[in-house]
Amino acid sequence: MSIAFLLTTLVVCVTPGTGVVYTLAIGLSRGRRAGVAAAVGCTFAVAPHVLATVTGVAALLHASATAFQILKYAGVVYLLYMAWAMVRDKGAIDVDQSPAPASARQLIVRAVLINVLNPKVTIFFLAFLPQFVSPDEPHSALRMLALGSVFMLVTFLVFVAYGVLAASVRSHVVSRPRVMTWLRRSFAGSFLVLGVRLAYGG
Repeated sequence: MSIAFLLTTLVVCVTPGTGVVYTLAIGLSRGRRAGVAAAVGCTFAVAPHVLATVTGVAALLHASATAFQILKYAGVVYLLYMAWAMVRDKGAIDVDQSPAPASARQLIVRAVLINVLNPKVTIFFLAFLPQFVSPDEPHSALRMLALGSVFMLVTFLVFVAYGVLAASVRSHVVSRPRVMTWLRRSFAGSFLVLGVRLAYGG
């Protein structure tokens, strides 16, 4: 395991994206446990991209413009839906003192959908993982799976930190409706921007 791989992984995980935005929003709106649940979902969503890279599905997506565009625009639609839902449903970012027992599962599913429906993650792994595996190395597929597992672990730890950090300042915004409204609009705007960037390949 090289230092370069760990540093690159850390930078990629810390850089704000759809998963970070979602985890921060959930940590602020529902607290620490919900933030951790969102982190779990975002981490689970990495697994299909790693497997796609190892099995060669990523190469197919990269070669097939149609397959890439279909998955890409499915992700765009979902991000725009998240932005619309955040604005429309004031409860989406309101503090819920007693969330329903099933809400954790719902948060995980939403987090998985957000990251799975982003083909750029698969393309990233297609370009990222092979750089740290020698073409002459035996069991290169197992090596990439191991590296992907490390990436998932770092993702989980970073996202949990984001969720817990957001939950730690939750009490400071509970009694400030204007702040909550601003936060809800900010997260909605973030999802909108991310969706537009994905649509135009930026």
